[in-house]
Amino acid sequence: MPNARRAVEEDVSPGSWIGEALHDDATVGSLVPPVFDAYARVFHPAARYVGDDDVDVPWAEVAAANRTTAHPAMEWGSITGAMEYFDRADQSPVWNGAPALGHLPAHVAQRIAAVLRRHTGTPDDCWFGVPTEFLAAEAPALSVGGGEFMLVRGPVELAAANMAPEPVEQSAGLWWPADRAWCVATDADLVTTFVGGSAACIEALLADPGLEVAEVPVFQGVTWGTDEINPLPLDT
Repeated sequence: MPNARRAVEEDVSPGSWIGEALHDDATVGSLVPPVFDAYARVFHPAARYVGDDDVDVPWAEVAAANRTTAHPAMEWGSITGAMEYFDRADQSPVWNGAPALGHLPAHVAQRIAAVLRRHTGTPDDCWFGVPTEFLAAEAPALSVGGGEFMLVRGPVELAAANMAPEPVEQSAGLWWPADRAWCVATDADLVTTFVGGSAACIEALLADPGLEVAEVPVFQGVTWGTDEINPLPLDT
């Protein structure tokens, strides 16, 4: 993941529309402004270690191995059966590394950005919100949904860049184009990313063969207990 190496913006007002629109609850609309025609949930893949390579493992495969059900509101703890599988254990040989928490993997961000480039009139002028704890800079912060972000600016492909000093890796937690055609949010406490955009934009994400995506309603919950189909994890 290349480092962004971008100057931090002094004016954070271009992001004020997001905080003003967000719902004050624990739904998709509390992360992505509830102003779009459609919404998608991108599942961060788990990883299976094959030699020196990490192979993506979709949640649907993990659910099948655990005899649980893959669906748009599934939660990692519920499909695996235990909250410890977020960071302290694996289910070999199905998967070894848990989905990235609070961080959009670079290769997933690249695929999302490639789709979103086609659904904005300003693909080379986008804003990226970086959680303040990852940038040692003296600059104003944008307050959004309880989070604090510093802003950097660049083309949509910057979504795949590392926004933190090495060796730490951290993606932008929030990004959108200047024309506000869509918005992407990766919450610090979640292992999925949410996208709001036009119906055509969301359909394009759903059709990408390299992404595991589900269309979701703006009022769907985003907490670990949202999954009402699979049993709650045993250690909750």
